[in-house]
Amino acid sequence: MDKYFLLVCDDVPHDVVLSDPGVRVMDVVQVVRRLTGLSLWRSKVLATQVPAVLLAGVPEEEAAAAVSALCDAGARAETRERPEPPPPPKH
Repeated sequence: MDKYFLLVCDDVPHDVVLSDPGVRVMDVVQVVRRLTGLSLWRSKVLATQVPAVLLAGVPEEEAAAAVSALCDAGARAETRERPEPPPPPKH
């Protein structure tokens, strides 16, 4: 039987959420492409279907840097702490 456990650490995983690409969509698409490694076409689709989670479960520093890059390109983005998983069932 597999056992799952949660490691407790200081760094809570964060998600990077794009809420609005702004008026400079192609600049934002280039940043999305650089952050995600997706093709230009997939990055454009992702950037225009908001709200979109661009990065999931990344460290806080990486999430903050990604949001900063998106905002510099004219987008609105935010970091969100990932919710903690529910506790395992008790037997």
